[in-house]
Amino acid sequence: MKCIVGLGNPGKKYEKTRHNVGFMVIDELANRYNWNLNKSKFKGNFCVEHFEGEKVVLLKPETFMNLSGESIRAMMDFYNMELENIIVIYDDLDLSPGKIRLRQKGGHGGHNGVRNTIDHLGTKDFKRIRVGIGRPKFNIPVVDFVLGEFPKEDEEAIKASIHKSADACEEWLKGKPFLEVMNTYNN
Repeated sequence: MKCIVGLGNPGKKYEKTRHNVGFMVIDELANRYNWNLNKSKFKGNFCVEHFEGEKVVLLKPETFMNLSGESIRAMMDFYNMELENIIVIYDDLDLSPGKIRLRQKGGHGGHNGVRNTIDHLGTKDFKRIRVGIGRPKFNIPVVDFVLGEFPKEDEEAIKASIHKSADACEEWLKGKPFLEVMNTYNN
């Protein structure tokens, strides 16, 4: 069983914000296969589907970003899931819009959702896809920036990064080792 988790904030108010790009990747994957995240448990919305003979969970924590780890931990415990079978997708200020970066482990980089995930998993060693949203300009506070929507000029780049992230997840689901997927998508 494998799981792909997209981090974000629940509700219409946050739907199109930069902080919800992890949710957007989950929605892209679900749309590709007509999967419906119609189950509610683990403080999140999820689906359990089959992909090439293996069970796959898509999870969108509904805890709000800063408590994402609670949902991930609850899902892992329920399914007795191994850490190596999980990818966490989230927004990254240090990458420009359109860029993605896959990593096998790492720190939180100031991202509270990732910090909480590390706290609840007890390790920094989990697969992740960081989706670039860029840094705020004009002294906009980071909180206002991540909770703001993408400007028109970034929309195409963001769509491309969402598609690339979903493509990378698909390759991993098809059995390609994550290191190979990382080498492909980080170039």
